[in-house]
Amino acid sequence: MSYYGLAETIGDPSIETEALMFDHVKFGVRDFALSKVFYMKALEPIGVTVVTDWPPNGAELSQPTGKSSLCLYQTDEKPAHLHIAFIAESRQQVDAFYCAALGAGGQGNGPPGLRPQYSGQYYAAFVLDPDGHNIEVVCHETEA
Repeated sequence: MSYYGLAETIGDPSIETEALMFDHVKFGVRDFALSKVFYMKALEPIGVTVVTDWPPNGAELSQPTGKSSLCLYQTDEKPAHLHIAFIAESRQQVDAFYCAALGAGGQGNGPPGLRPQYSGQYYAAFVLDPDGHNIEVVCHETEA
């Protein structure tokens, strides 16, 4: 299996790809309000919404039927930069994420496209969030 997820296992019925490794990922941000708006707009194309607010400066985000979540909270600490990859069901969702994230103030870190160095079907886009975290949306499906 490659370092970059399950790309090599897609399409192999003998390997279970539906298992989740994480229940949730939680990390601190410098400006909670700005980051919440960024993630809500950037991840809207893949169906992410706020599932829980933790007033005054925290929130849990997930897809409506999601089994894992992303949790943000305000902090004065300077956390190390993260790389988080979200699954898209289609390449169109990857493209929409990239446009939405740039429109929400993200900085492009790799436009939508195939990444053959990971696998022949690895279609992804990368954007830096307001704290410099590398946010990726990836689709492992062939073009429809």
